[in-house]
Amino acid sequence: MGVPQAEGEPESPTFGPTALVTPANLVTVARIAASPVFISMIVSWGARWSTFATGFAIAMTDYLDGWLARRHGKTRAGAFLDPLADKVLVLGGLAALVWNGQFHAAPVIIIAARELLISAYRSRAGRKGITVPATQLAKWKTFTQLWAIGFAVMPPLATHVHWLATLTLWIAVALTIWTGWAYLRSARSVAAAQLGEEPAS
Repeated sequence: MGVPQAEGEPESPTFGPTALVTPANLVTVARIAASPVFISMIVSWGARWSTFATGFAIAMTDYLDGWLARRHGKTRAGAFLDPLADKVLVLGGLAALVWNGQFHAAPVIIIAARELLISAYRSRAGRKGITVPATQLAKWKTFTQLWAIGFAVMPPLATHVHWLATLTLWIAVALTIWTGWAYLRSARSVAAAQLGEEPAS
């Protein structure tokens, strides 16, 4: 329910990296605030077009805040808030679908564990001044997670072709595990380069 974004930097950024109140950050905060509405709609109403439309609209703001960030300048706050917004929407939506009995808990637990582990690792690395950029495959991972949720709340598919949502969820699990391992592997090399050390074998 989202679109992987292309990378790009503005020629003359409007905002510096330390800015907090920017158009992109406001959109991201709005996405975080709106996610509980979508989650409650899944729990209360299940698969309905209104539920799907709400989730789709929230997910599409990821494209909007990415465009705004590239246009006006990326910020450290945005780098923190944007993945947080994705995790609130994805993990909340998946948990709601487990609650409704539409998804098994096992794949959702795997996804949640990976997201929390990598977030904690990224936070710890960030405090040491180590930054590892997100890869395009990681963006596709989030894209697949969102569409697993989308297929599960789209009325015709949820009723008659629910296996499509389940298959998409397991593809998301595979991408989640792979990108997590690739991130940790890349982080070791980046840390060694940024800290001027030799990577451990």
